Amino acid sequence: MNIRNVVMALAGGFLFIACENDDNGSGSLPLGDYENGILITHEGPFNNGTGTVSFISDDLTITDNAIYNKVNNADLGNIVQSMAFVGQNAYIIANVSNKITVVNRYTFEEVASIDTGLNNPRYFVAVNGRGYVTNWGDSGDETDDFIALINLETNSVEGTIPVDFGPEDILAQGSTVYVAHQGAFGYNNKISVIDTDTDTVSDTIDVGLVPNSMQFDAAGNLWVLCGGKPAFSGEETAGALQKIDLQTNAVSSTFDFNVTEHPNHLSLDNGTLYYSLSGDVFGLSVTANSLPRESDFSGLSIYGMTTKNGDLYTTDAKNFASNGSLTVHSLDSKTEIKSFEVGLIPAGIYFNE
Repeated sequence: MNIRNVVMALAGGFLFIACENDDNGSGSLPLGDYENGILITHEGPFNNGTGTVSFISDDLTITDNAIYNKVNNADLGNIVQSMAFVGQNAYIIANVSNKITVVNRYTFEEVASIDTGLNNPRYFVAVNGRGYVTNWGDSGDETDDFIALINLETNSVEGTIPVDFGPEDILAQGSTVYVAHQGAFGYNNKISVIDTDTDTVSDTIDVGLVPNSMQFDAAGNLWVLCGGKPAFSGEETAGALQKIDLQTNAVSSTFDFNVTEHPNHLSLDNGTLYYSLSGDVFGLSVTANSLPRESDFSGLSIYGMTTKNGDLYTTDAKNFASNGSLTVHSLDSKTEIKSFEVGLIPAGIYFNE
């Protein structure tokens, strides 16, 4: 090889290395237009039409609505209930359409569609290379509810686990999956414990009525927020916040609300649990002995809610017929940072990192 060829080869190598290290602020090539931001799922019209997904950049300067439709020239289906991440993929559940759309989470290009073996799918978690999806079955039948087992290589349903009625929120720790049975259109009070080594229900924990959200704390406890039965049920019951010792699968602490109080949207940030109650947001340390008397925020309209890195994120569905909004508040200063117009009936908030 002559000197000119050596120089050209070295120059090409340097160019390749420079491209490989195009940092985009992170030391690597960008993975797609929708990395490093917030994804919001929208239920869409209740009777027809489609749900959508919006993207807001981490620095809160870019808003892009209906991104799946823009990238794929197709619809997600009705109603977009939730989304979960596994590796580079996002699994988007359309409840009424009985479909899970699998996309690249950074480009939002469709990878696969799962449209058989589901019946009223709700929420998704992945454990050891397999997906677990809560399904209500026929909402009028309390005996046909199940967890669908998703093969993440073929993106297909390969089995089911029968469970108690109304499985909703689902979390995993290690090889164990925890399912909150809110009760579908009825009212339930169970947490199913699933051993993913055998794919069977290994235990059932009784909690308060209508468990709507769950969180693990740093000590490995499971916190369950129970909304209680609403007034329109004809038999109103109080909500409760309960801590479960996962060594014994027993409730170790219970914080009772008043009969007319029905909390929702449990989240955890920096050792503090947050929940919504009648438009207010309350914070409770995981070491506290009683519920807080004063709220951190009041007078909010909350359809979806979560917290992350010192900020509060809430969605407002407005009148359920026009575009909703996402608002970011500082948990420290209790002030609004920014608000965005998004899509129709925004519910789920996810961080695409």
